[in-house]
Amino acid sequence: MIRHARPEDHAAIAAVVEAAFGQADEARLVERLRADGDVLFELVSVEDQDLVGHILFSRLWADRYELFAALAPVAVRPDRQNGGLGSALIRAGLESARDFGAHGVLVLGHPAYYPRFGFSAEAAAGVSAPYAGSPAFMALALETGAFDGPLTVAYPDAFAG
Repeated sequence: MIRHARPEDHAAIAAVVEAAFGQADEARLVERLRADGDVLFELVSVEDQDLVGHILFSRLWADRYELFAALAPVAVRPDRQNGGLGSALIRAGLESARDFGAHGVLVLGHPAYYPRFGFSAEAAAGVSAPYAGSPAFMALALETGAFDGPLTVAYPDAFAG
């Protein structure tokens, strides 16, 4: 079952994120995004009362009036990886991003993984951002024209530290 995260999930989310990445950096990123009020929404995957996956979307500041979101991080407990759970979280997350009114989503992720969801480096080519120019920096338009023309975005401070 995939649902929106609740405050009582925070400790379990931290454990899943840390286990998935093998370090605490991404779990600290999640905590800082929450503390700074930069989280657009979080989803979790729960199986038999156990939280096994998590995805977070944060808001970006853009030089346009539309809402743009960053997808980061997505984490699946190591014993549940490679079974489609990460893909299910991403698909549910993108649908929720549409529901939240996001015009487009940016991700810094594996160039061979994220294109299956519609992300591309080409769509991000006109975006000025700290990660621009990397093949891992990709965009997905949720609304027509989201990435037409130049766009400058700023990430939340949590990404800098």
